[in-house]
Amino acid sequence: MSSSPEPASGTLSPLPLRVLYDGSTRVPPRQITLRAGPLTLLFEPDLAQIRHIRLGSHEVLRAVYGAVRDRNWNTVLPQVSDLVITTRDESFSVRFVAECRNAAVHFVWQGELEGEANGLIRYRFRGKALNTFLRNRIGFCILHPVEYLAGQPVRIETVDGAIQQGRLPAAISPHQPFFNLRAINHMVLPGLSAEVRMEGDTFEMEDQRNWTDASYKTYSTPLGLPFPVEVASGTEVEQTVTISLMGEAPAIESSAASAIAIAVDAARAFPLPPIGACMAPDAPPLTEAEANRLRSAALAHLRADVKLFEVSWDAVLARAAQESAMLRVPLELAVHLSNQAEQELASLAASLERVRPAVVRCLVFHRDEKSTTTRWVELTRAALRPLYANLPIGSGSNAYFTEVNRGRPPLDSSDLVAWSVNPQVHAFDNLSLVETLPMHQETLTSARGFCGDLPLVVSPVSFKPRFNPNATGATSADASNDLPDSVDSRQLSLFGAGWTLGSIKHLAAGGAAAITMYETTGWRGWMESAAGSPLPARFASQPGWAFPLYHVLADWGEYSGGEMLSCTSSAPLLVQAAILRKGSQLRLLMANLSPIAQAVTVPAAAVGTHVRLKRLDEFTAMDAMRHPEAWRVITGARMEPENGSYLVTLLPYSALRLDGVNG
Repeated sequence: MSSSPEPASGTLSPLPLRVLYDGSTRVPPRQITLRAGPLTLLFEPDLAQIRHIRLGSHEVLRAVYGAVRDRNWNTVLPQVSDLVITTRDESFSVRFVAECRNAAVHFVWQGELEGEANGLIRYRFRGKALNTFLRNRIGFCILHPVEYLAGQPVRIETVDGAIQQGRLPAAISPHQPFFNLRAINHMVLPGLSAEVRMEGDTFEMEDQRNWTDASYKTYSTPLGLPFPVEVASGTEVEQTVTISLMGEAPAIESSAASAIAIAVDAARAFPLPPIGACMAPDAPPLTEAEANRLRSAALAHLRADVKLFEVSWDAVLARAAQESAMLRVPLELAVHLSNQAEQELASLAASLERVRPAVVRCLVFHRDEKSTTTRWVELTRAALRPLYANLPIGSGSNAYFTEVNRGRPPLDSSDLVAWSVNPQVHAFDNLSLVETLPMHQETLTSARGFCGDLPLVVSPVSFKPRFNPNATGATSADASNDLPDSVDSRQLSLFGAGWTLGSIKHLAAGGAAAITMYETTGWRGWMESAAGSPLPARFASQPGWAFPLYHVLADWGEYSGGEMLSCTSSAPLLVQAAILRKGSQLRLLMANLSPIAQAVTVPAAAVGTHVRLKRLDEFTAMDAMRHPEAWRVITGARMEPENGSYLVTLLPYSALRLDGVNG
């Protein structure tokens, strides 16, 4: 196999490399490998978390961590100190102090973690409130991995000692599959099971795929109890989680590291969904240059959120009509109603008749409902069909898939069903964000089970929640130098580009009828606005930059109307890949979502015996960001396979494109 050419010379980033990689100067969470007999695990002291507990390559548990969540379900992240780690050949002990503190909460806990040579792992949580505050949860969360366990049988022990047989849900469960838990036992391999025993509170389980987490989460304090609850200063909380193997663990041979393999099944293909963007309400109106750039990326629609109960809705609609005309794309009109819906919709119809924008679909939401009910869909149809005779009118949720799953949409009155996706409801580190990607597809698969043949629209995809649908009180104001809660600096990074590739790939594989990705401009957008970043010290973009994810979106846009072939990576947490086909043209997109370089093999039969290779990495990113139009026309270096395969190296957090060459 021939290796890929050396990276072409380019403009080194004026940004710190860490910022270019993932948008921030923060250091990635430390990971310390520990061993408890036949089990290995990663301890992340910065998050007070153990994750990827494995028997060889088989994942036994995804994670165990202590959580402190305030009255609005915000996670108060720990500051860990006094860390002491003692390791032996097949056992370990860890001690630390974790301080969880924000404007309202001050809680400190001691963590004690032990692993024994027989595979037993014990994690203790001993904490104390140092002030009086309102909380929704304090204590352990245990994550079981979906990949290995979906639909599999488990044995449950309840708090009263009763034993029950159960099964983890295959489709995403709208409600808790198990309550009143003391222990859960699941098969790891034939003849070997793992028990997770929880003490110190009553636990229950939820299906976190509802929020695109790749796990079933068992947590303390049942949601059936009232919350938030006042925690008085001096209150102590103590819990223990014990993981035990039952049966004979087989001997596991270590395997030598090898290149990540990409496999393609050309017999399975998925239509490429049209990809649009939200209008950017916090950015200045689009300039002609920005509109040209978005058109060249084959933007398919512009989502406009018109909140008819707000005074400014008419101005929002007028701007949306103007920008959709500049972009030469229709609106995806998201109509938000109150109980005065008849009057609001009459006013909307009058405004639409005056400005006459093209509209591809209408999403209907009510400000007091998490999932749209029949009345609002029917009122909207009655108001808008005289203007747009064949306009699809959709129900669903402006929030998460869980709201559609729990509040099933009115299928008889809906032409489509929609919901939004973001990867940061429960966890916030890069690896956790990568773990969510296959779950984008899972939401569509589960929705198909109760939505029949209705088109399914994912709108929008964002890196962070756009609002908190579960808040029980006012949110605290950010410090003046912090980013807004809805902004993530990974938007401008190479990691953001790779995550975007994985999101579109899995949404397309799930059969999404349309996708709305991010906003057009600004710090939640495809590119920076002409005005630039309002907080350049925290979001370090410059006016007019096209973010790296813009080029991933444009790579997909150039194949609009084509299809995506079934494609898998042997290490999807490290490298995501998608192969596109349009007529006789083939394009393979890959992204390294890890902080170290990765070697990847690609069968020549997947893309052709001649390709052109183009990189988006630390050497080329600044040219791509500053001069996107010029960078788009670069075709890349010609490359030929050796022994039927291509061997390419992806630098940290880089993306790569292989275009098949005819002739």
